[in-house]
Amino acid sequence: MSVMFHFAGRALDLNFPQVMGVLNATPDSFSDGGRFITPDVALSRAAEMVRQGASIIDVGGESTRPGAKKVSVQEEMDRVCPVVEKIILNCNVIVSVDTSTPQLMAECIKLGVGLVNDVRAFTRDGALEVVKGSSAALCIMHMQGHPGIMQAGPKYESVIEDVQDFLADRVEVLVKEGVNKERMILDPGFGFGKTLRHNMQLLNNIKLFNDMGCPVLVGLSRKSMFQEILNKPVNERLAGGLAAAVVAAYQGAKIIRTHDVQETVDAMLVLSAMNQSLDI
Repeated sequence: MSVMFHFAGRALDLNFPQVMGVLNATPDSFSDGGRFITPDVALSRAAEMVRQGASIIDVGGESTRPGAKKVSVQEEMDRVCPVVEKIILNCNVIVSVDTSTPQLMAECIKLGVGLVNDVRAFTRDGALEVVKGSSAALCIMHMQGHPGIMQAGPKYESVIEDVQDFLADRVEVLVKEGVNKERMILDPGFGFGKTLRHNMQLLNNIKLFNDMGCPVLVGLSRKSMFQEILNKPVNERLAGGLAAAVVAAYQGAKIIRTHDVQETVDAMLVLSAMNQSLDI
């Protein structure tokens, strides 16, 4: 049975886990900072990810790694807008903008993005006003604190309940502002103000988030949690990220955000084949 979810005029069947490719138009992202900061190089990478099976490309211009420095609104817009425009004009793919900046949201909505992916859950002044009248899908993520301090001893009464409560509260706020819940996607925010134990508890309970009535997006690839588990640098965390992605998708996560598109698509194909065999 198809479970169609709409992204500003385009639709994806979320009965099958969709893969979102990460494209960082920044000089300082933890994994690939500086590699895709020019529009032509970024377009080439986006086209490669589409060939590999990505159905969404997520473009960001502000690093949100632990301890990341703030960037000005103009600098973020200068990094992101030319890349978003190039991809929309040249690739048959849904484009997402990874930002908390209302001015950038507004410009990218004009350009035709299908998703606004906000790690700060549309809490900045003006963000909700910008997105509520659009047809773009909205991804609401949980983060404790902000990137500069979020990994400085994060604590929860219960990480599952606390993250669920936050996401439910934000959904309620958006609905009261006139945003249809059918436009919303939820992200528990792996690595954003969480210890390894917190991340593993979230990973073990994705189904609970999937039961909240919105599709669940997870971003797990290459994160520092795998450094703690595997004791390997960023470029050697593929196997850990794939294992976690399969665990999340098996529990119902609908969108897998990753730097490693081809390998993640292959893993989702295996999971899909297994699920289809259960229906025979």
